Amino acid sequence: MNIIRLSLNLLRRDWRAGEWRVLLLALVLAVGSLATVGLFADRVRQALQQQAQSLIGADLRITSTRPFPPDYRESATRQNLQVVQSRTFPSMVSHREQVLLSEIQAVEAGYPLRGKIEIDDGRVHVAQAIPARGAVWADERLLRRLDLQVGDEVGIGARRFTVAARIVKDIDQSIGFSSFAPRVLMNDADLASTGLLQEGSRLSYRLLIAGDALRVKALRTALEPGLSGNEKMEDVRDARPEIRTALERAEHFLGLAALTAAILAGAAMALAARRFVLRHLDGCAVMRCLGAQQRQVLWLFLNQFILLGVVAVLLGGLLGYATQALLVESIASMRDASLPQPGVLPLLKAAASGFALLLGFAFLPLLQLRKVSPLRVLRREMGMPEASGWLIYGLAVGVLALLFLWHAGSLKLGLAVLGGLLAGLLAFGWLAWLLLHGLALNSFYFQSQWRHAFNNLARHGRNAAVQVVALSLGGMALLVLTLVRADLLEAWQGKLPPDTPNRFLVNIQPDQYQPVRDFFARQSLPAPELQPMVRGRLIAINERAISGDSYPDPRARGLVEREFNLSWMEQMPVWNELVSGEWWTGKANGELSVEEGIAKTLGIHLGDTLTYDVAGSRFSGRVTNLRKVQWDSMRVNFFVITTPELLRDFPASYLSSFYLPPDRVRAGDALSRAFPNILLIDTGAVIAQVRGIMDQIAQTVSAVFLFTLLTGLAVLYAALLATQDERSHEAAILRTLGADSRYLRRLHLSEFAVLGGLSGLFAAAGAVLLGWVLARFVLDIPYQSDGSIWFIGVGGGMAVVMLAGWVATRKLALRPPLRILAAD
Repeated sequence: MNIIRLSLNLLRRDWRAGEWRVLLLALVLAVGSLATVGLFADRVRQALQQQAQSLIGADLRITSTRPFPPDYRESATRQNLQVVQSRTFPSMVSHREQVLLSEIQAVEAGYPLRGKIEIDDGRVHVAQAIPARGAVWADERLLRRLDLQVGDEVGIGARRFTVAARIVKDIDQSIGFSSFAPRVLMNDADLASTGLLQEGSRLSYRLLIAGDALRVKALRTALEPGLSGNEKMEDVRDARPEIRTALERAEHFLGLAALTAAILAGAAMALAARRFVLRHLDGCAVMRCLGAQQRQVLWLFLNQFILLGVVAVLLGGLLGYATQALLVESIASMRDASLPQPGVLPLLKAAASGFALLLGFAFLPLLQLRKVSPLRVLRREMGMPEASGWLIYGLAVGVLALLFLWHAGSLKLGLAVLGGLLAGLLAFGWLAWLLLHGLALNSFYFQSQWRHAFNNLARHGRNAAVQVVALSLGGMALLVLTLVRADLLEAWQGKLPPDTPNRFLVNIQPDQYQPVRDFFARQSLPAPELQPMVRGRLIAINERAISGDSYPDPRARGLVEREFNLSWMEQMPVWNELVSGEWWTGKANGELSVEEGIAKTLGIHLGDTLTYDVAGSRFSGRVTNLRKVQWDSMRVNFFVITTPELLRDFPASYLSSFYLPPDRVRAGDALSRAFPNILLIDTGAVIAQVRGIMDQIAQTVSAVFLFTLLTGLAVLYAALLATQDERSHEAAILRTLGADSRYLRRLHLSEFAVLGGLSGLFAAAGAVLLGWVLARFVLDIPYQSDGSIWFIGVGGGMAVVMLAGWVATRKLALRPPLRILAAD
C-alpha cells in the first residue's frame, strides 16, 4: 500500500512538473486516431452488411438454373431457419403496342426474409405482403419506358395483370447484368397461368434462408460441398464485389493513415520516456541509498506507468468516439444517410494498441531506473544504466510489426509498409550521423556560430541522429497526409471521373452493329466502342481434361463449371495492365491473354495451352500474357482475350458501356424501343455508392490527419525537450566563457536549421516512398509525386523546427549561468 501511495504522490508531482504530459498526449492521440478509424470503419461495414442483406433478401441465398432438391428446404427447416423460394426469368412485358424485356420475379408468401420493399400504391409505404393474385408491382424504369401508370394493365405471357404499385425501394437483386433490367414482382401462385413455364425456359431459382447466424453458418457448411455445378451459394460477404473492393481499399488506406499517428506517438513516447529516466536518476539513487530494493523501485514507477496508460486509453477512447460521431453526423447531414451504432471491438482494439505502444516504446527505458547505482549520489558522472539496444529496439520493432499486421488488413501490405519504414528509419539515422559528422569536419568553411553548431551536433551525434529520425517521421506523416494524401485521393477518385460509363449494352447482334452506332450519332452522343463476346467453357489445360472435381477450391470449381465471356482484340484495352508476358503483334495467331486473378485461381501460367468449348466446337490457344483488370472501372472487361482469328468465325454478340448524361435519360428509352432485344443496364446506382464511399473516406482521412498533425507536434515538442537540459547546461558554460545572449540565439537557431533541413529532406523522401506504396498496394493506382514536395519538405522542416526551437530555448540565454550550474 505504501508503494502505491508513494507512486500516486510521485505521479502527482511529476505531472505538475510536466514530466508525463508529452507521454500522455502522444498516447491519447494514438488511441484516439486508431479508435476513430476503427469505429467509423465498423459503422460503415455494418451499414454495408445491412445493405447486402437487403440486397439478397436473406442471410443466405442459393441460386440455381434447376429446381432445388427437397432436402435443401428440409435441412433449413430442421435448423429452425426461415425459408422461401423465388423464381426469376426474363420475359417481354407488353402494354398496348409496346414491349420491353424485363426481369420477372415470382415470390412466395413471407418474402423477403431480410430487408423491406417500399412501394407506392397511392402512398409510399413498406409492403406488408407480396402482390395479391392477379396483381404485379413494377419498378420506375418499366413504368417510364412503357408509359405506364399504377392501375394500368400489362401482359406477361398469356395473362394480363394489374400494376398495383410502383416499386420505390427494391431488394434481392442478382449481381449480374439481369440485376439492372426493369423488374416486375408477382405472386408465385400466378406463374403457371402465364404459360411461360415451358421446356427450356430460362428460370433462375433462388432459395432464401434467414435465422440465427450460427445455424445459417452450419447449414452453409453442410450444404456447400454438395452443390452442383449450376448452383451457387452466397451470403452478405459475396454481395456487391465492386463496393466491397472500394471499402477494402478504403479501410486499408485509413488503417495505414491511423498507424502513422500511432508510429509518431511511439516516437514521442520514446523521447519522453528517455527524458523522464534521465531526470529521475538522482531520485532513484537516493531511494537506493535509503534501502529501496530494485523490485520496489520497479513497482514504484510501474504503478505510475500502468495508471498513466489506463487514463490515456480512456481519454483516447472517448476522443475517438466523439470524433467519429461528429464525422458521421457531418456525413449524414450532407448525404441524408445514417449509420448503425459501432460495436465495442474497435475500442478494445484501439486500447490494446495503445498499451502495446506503451510497452514497446516506454516500458523498457523505465526498467532501467531500477538498475541505478546508489553510488550516483556521490558520483554524478554515472549516467543512465546501460541496457541492451537489441532488446529495446527489438521490442519496439516487434510491437510495430504486430500493429501493422493487425491494422493494415493485409499481410503483404503490412510487411511491405513495415519493411520500408524500418529500412527508411535505419537509412535516415545512418545518413544523418554521416552528414552531421561530415559537416563538422568541414566546419572551418563557415562562420563561428555555424562551426560551433556543426561541432555541437556531431559531438552528440547519436542523440542528434535520433532527433533527426523522429522529426523526419513526423514530417513524413504530415507530408503524406497533406500533399501525398491529396494526390492519392484525387487519383483514386479519378478512377471514377464524372464521365464514367453508367450504362451497359448487352446482346447486340452482328447486324445491329452499325445501326446502333448510327443511333448514337443521331442522338448526338459519342459512339460507344462495341466489343465482341463469345460464350465458352474451359475444358482442358495443356491437353489435360479438367472439371469441377479437379479443384478443391469452391470458387475454382464454379469458374470451371460455368461459361466464360470471351472476346478477341488486336490491342489491349487501355484500362488493363500487362503484368507478365507480351501483347501480340498484328500477325500473331493462336494466342491468349488471361486475367491474373483467374490465372492464379485455376493454376494457369505463361505458355500453357487452354482448350475451350463453344457451342460444341473447340479451339485451343497458348497463354502469352497475363493482365491486371480494373473490375471497378465500370467498363467492359473479360477474363480471357484471344487473337482475332481464334474466335472470329464463332457466333458472337456485342456489348458495350457508355456514359449517358442525366438529362439524356430519354435517349436510353428511345434506344430500348428502337432495339427491343438489346438489354440496356443502368449502373448509375452502383457508381453512386462507390463514389459515396470515396467521399466518406476522404473526410475520414481529413479527421485522421488532424490526429497526425497533433501527434507530429508532440514529436517535435518531445524532441526539443529531450535535449533541453543539455542545451541549458551548455548555454551556461558558454555564458561563463563570455558568449552573449545574441550569440547563443544564433547558435541555437543554426542547430535547429540543420536539424530541420535534414529532417525535411528525409521526410520528403519517405513521403514519396510511402505514397508509392499506398498507390501500388492499397489504392491500385499509378502515382507520380509532385516535385514541390522536396522544397516544401526542406523549407518547411527548417522553418517549423527553427520556430519551435526558438520558442523552446529563447529563455535559456537569459537564465543566470550560476543558477544553472549550481542546480546541475
